[in-house]
Amino acid sequence: MTEAWTGLNITFVTDPLVTTAGAVRPALLLSREFMRNGYDVTFVSSQIDEEIAERLQSEGIHCRRVGSDFSFIASIPTFDAWARRLIWQISTERNGDADFVVNTSSCTIMPADVYYAQGPMMRALKDISPNMPARYKYPLRLFARPLGIMEKRLIQRFRNVSRAFVANSGFCASMYEDLNVTVDMIVYPPLDCGLFEPSTAKPSADYVLTHLGIYGKEGNFKIVKAIADAGVPVKVFGRTSFVPESLKVHKNLHFLGKVSDRELVKLYSNALYTLFAFGHEPFGYIPVESMACGTPVVTYDRQGPSETVIHLETGWQEHANRQVVRRALDLWKNGYPSRMRTECRNRALIYDARRIAEKWFAILDAHKADE
Repeated sequence: MTEAWTGLNITFVTDPLVTTAGAVRPALLLSREFMRNGYDVTFVSSQIDEEIAERLQSEGIHCRRVGSDFSFIASIPTFDAWARRLIWQISTERNGDADFVVNTSSCTIMPADVYYAQGPMMRALKDISPNMPARYKYPLRLFARPLGIMEKRLIQRFRNVSRAFVANSGFCASMYEDLNVTVDMIVYPPLDCGLFEPSTAKPSADYVLTHLGIYGKEGNFKIVKAIADAGVPVKVFGRTSFVPESLKVHKNLHFLGKVSDRELVKLYSNALYTLFAFGHEPFGYIPVESMACGTPVVTYDRQGPSETVIHLETGWQEHANRQVVRRALDLWKNGYPSRMRTECRNRALIYDARRIAEKWFAILDAHKADE
């Protein structure tokens, strides 16, 4: 890291700051590493939750809100902000005191030194559409083509106003390249491996852990039900508003709702394995978090998780739904070698925030050299 950079302002543009999870997390974790190394950090977002703002400010992070209060769908703020940006592709001015801008947002256009691409929204909607209610599914099908054209123009705007375009995985890069957008490099998202680490040396291993997400984005309803029907106890964390009522009353499914990071670490650490039968995932924090806690992952052999989970070493990559179910039931009955837990932890460490931050310091140095 070049010492001349320390003390200068690094500005992160983020999706609506109503959560510290998902697409917002890379900016949050990287900001802590930058501040630890002497940088000044500012967050810019179209919406900022007061509690989160207070938390960030208590850590020394400045917050700046841009845009209007108008919204179409206030209950899904990121989608709402993205939809508005499709219609009004207006660019926000760069902070005058920003020495280096990293735009991680899919819905705020700002001249940036780096645009950190985390996946096109339309591809995500297409992949999870089978689980959507008819009132959303059919209008999406009807307007998919014009929305796709509008999003392609929006992504090209991000590319045009950014000096570098960085994707968060190889799969993510391929999605943008399919849209004829040049990707300069790949940098995986960071993980706090000091927080996500095994909480016990003797896991109970008496349940399976999973997360279903919005309309099954991080979980396949049918697969979860099939495993539970076979008598396997499954704990499910996260929002339940998108879960079918038939699943909520299943005797082998225990819905935990939203849990704290500390609770989640214990859940990962004591699970026999984490099931990640996702609908769409450019990178996937859940598999990496699970591995960091020493617990292998059952998932698919595609998209982001195929890059993080190593088949037969830190988990199992299956191609079809029936193979996922078969593997899940076999593991419940027969288990797996205990050494896999150590291999999981070692694998996750390559995504540790301090190691990923070094890649960003190198980007900053390259930027400085070009000036």
